[in-house]
Order: sequence, then C-alpha cells, then structure tokens
Amino acid sequence: MSVDSGATAWVIVATALVLFMTPGLAFFYGGMVRRKNVLDTTVQNFFAMGLVGVLWAVIGYSLAFTDGAGALSPFIGGLQMVGLNHIANTTQTLAQTIPQSVFAMYQGMFAIITVGLITGAIAERMKFSAYVIFATLWSLLVYSPLAHWVWQPTGWLFKLGALDFAGGTVVHISSAAAAVACALMLGKRQGYGQDKFHPHNLPLTILGAGMLWFGWFGFNAGSALSAGDLAGSAFLNTNVAAAAAVLAWTAVEWRHAGKPTALGAASGAVAGLVAITPAAGYVEPWAALVIGALAGSICYAGLFIKGKFKLDDALDVLGIHGVGGSLGAILTGVFATTSINAAIKGHEGLLYGNPKQVLIQLVGVIAAWVFSFGISMVLLAGIKAVMGLRVDEEAEVRGLDLAEHGEEGYIFE
Repeated sequence: MSVDSGATAWVIVATALVLFMTPGLAFFYGGMVRRKNVLDTTVQNFFAMGLVGVLWAVIGYSLAFTDGAGALSPFIGGLQMVGLNHIANTTQTLAQTIPQSVFAMYQGMFAIITVGLITGAIAERMKFSAYVIFATLWSLLVYSPLAHWVWQPTGWLFKLGALDFAGGTVVHISSAAAAVACALMLGKRQGYGQDKFHPHNLPLTILGAGMLWFGWFGFNAGSALSAGDLAGSAFLNTNVAAAAAVLAWTAVEWRHAGKPTALGAASGAVAGLVAITPAAGYVEPWAALVIGALAGSICYAGLFIKGKFKLDDALDVLGIHGVGGSLGAILTGVFATTSINAAIKGHEGLLYGNPKQVLIQLVGVIAAWVFSFGISMVLLAGIKAVMGLRVDEEAEVRGLDLAEHGEEGYIFE
C-alpha cells in the first residue's frame, strides 16, 4: 500500500502536539511544587525529551515495535531496528499508509511523556542523578516491553484482545505504578503530614493543564494514524470527556470542600483526558461524556488513597493517572463499539453483548500494574544500594533548584 500524504501530514502534526505535552506537563507539575523546587521539577520533564528521545532511537523503538525472537516474541521485540536501522522508505505494519519514520517519531513522544509523568511522585526529594539512571532503565525495561505487549501484533495483550487506543495501560497505569514505587522507596518529604505544601504558582499549573489539553488531541486523535472518521471521533471524545471531568471534579470538590478551586479544575481536566485515552477511538460521544464525568468524580476521591496509606505521592500521579487510567481501561470494555471502530469486531464492550471484554481489560490493567510496579521496585532498590536515591536533609531544606542545579527559578532584586 502506498504512503498517503494526508495521513502522513496529520501524524506529523500529531507528533508535534504530543511533544508539546511534555513542556505542558513541566508547567503543570512545576506550578504545584514549592518555589525552591520549580526548576528541578521542570527540568526533569524537559531532560526526558533528550534522554528518552535518544534511547528510543537507539534501541527503545526496536524493543517495542519489532517482532521478537521465538518464545520472546509475545513479550519483547528484537534488535533488528537498533539505531532505527532500515527505517528509511518503509511503512509500518500497523499503518501501511504512513512512513515508518513518522510512526517511530510519533510513538517516541509517548515514551517521553510517560517518563515525565513519574516525576510527579519524586518531586522535591530525588537526586537528579538517580532520576536519570532510573528513567533510562525504566524506559527500556518497562515502557518498551509494555508497549510491545499492547500495540505490537505479536504482543500477548494484543493477541488477547485488550483494547488501549492511546495509552491507558501503556502510559498512565505504567507511570502511576512506577510513581507508587518511587514514593515508597524515597519516603516522605520532610514535614509531610505536619507542614502545608502549597503550590507556589497556580497560574503556571493552569497554563500547563491547557497545554496538555491542547496536545492531547494529537495524543488521542493521532493514534488513529490517519486523517479520517476515526481520528474525528477520537478528537471529539477527547474534548467531551475533558470538559465533563472539569465540571464533575469541580462539583464534587465544591460539595466536599466548600469551594471550587483552580487546582481542582485543572486536575479535573487532566483526569478526564487520562480516562478517555484508552477509549477515545472505540466509544460513542455520549459514552465519552460518561467516562469524563466518572473520572472527574472518582479521581477526586482517588486523591485520598495516598492519605490512607501515608504515601507521599507529591503531585497525585496515583490519584489521577493510576485511578483515571484504570477506570478508562475498564470502561473501554463496557462502551467499545464497532459503530466507531469496525476493527474491534469480536471485542465489543459489555453494552454491546460481550461481557468477556471487561475481563480482558482487567487482565491488561492488572498486568500493567504488576509489571511496572515490580520492575520499578527492583530498579529503585538497585540504584539506592549503589548511589542513593534521595538528596540529603540540607539539600532538601535549601531546595533542589540550588542544591542540584545551582540555579533559581525566580530572582527578585
């Protein structure tokens, strides 16, 4: 099949939109930490663009999107495209109408932001050097294999029929599981549970949320890998779910806490975007509305999980990405329909006569949680033994901007 210029142009644009999400995430997270840690938080995300960008080109893409050897094929790809070898003038098996170079770039943006999402749990206390080592190993040993499981036709979850249109399991659950592992291994910030940790710049956080919303159209609609009806449905569903989640989160928070907050509205938008991600190309718009409304309310409740377990997940990766990603993946098994995506025939959702799909989705959710959490714990334990994970007490009090980078985010003279 020949390359389609319209599909290629759309995926190139979508790739740029997804890359734009990582600076958006840097602002979203950066505004929520204390002023003395704003640079450390933002540079962790920006640095991932370079680090994971190189790793993806060198070996990550090959591990994710090629067929592995023999019995390994369901679990990890091979080495035939190390260094993106032989990628020129080829199409990708998942989308015969776009160059493989474009597909590889597009998927690389997903790998980048997934590492960035984890930084919400390590904020204000992890050594930058330890973060770099963990991000490197995690990207290759967790993200690439999981992407292979779900999106490569030889992957075991792909064969099982697990549906994940744009990354509910691969991106959001995997990053949340790693975030929980990081929070457990790092321990609580000094003063956690006693002092108040107020966001230092909420307008920055709202700007970041807006950038994420904007870029998410490329994240979800771009996953159609063509410029047609399916991309249009994913585009529409993305906005509907995000909007519904803003209203739901605000309503629940207003009722529970007495005031509608700016941080709540921004968090609600992200929760809706997370939850619709696995379902965006499989569900009707009315279902996207339901998914968004449920995400806004359930993810708000999910924020209180860390308090019950005394877990210092600093920027609520578990409550938003873990709960939202799991919710969206399961609800995909309820609402998926061939009227939106004919390719899923035989894997329609519960409402369309196939309750088995919910069970398949649950398998995917559990597999992503267990795999990412388990490998993350092993990696963190190894790094802790060799070089330590956490800055010393003086550096934490001083702030990681100065202690780790020798710079300040704001200078008032």
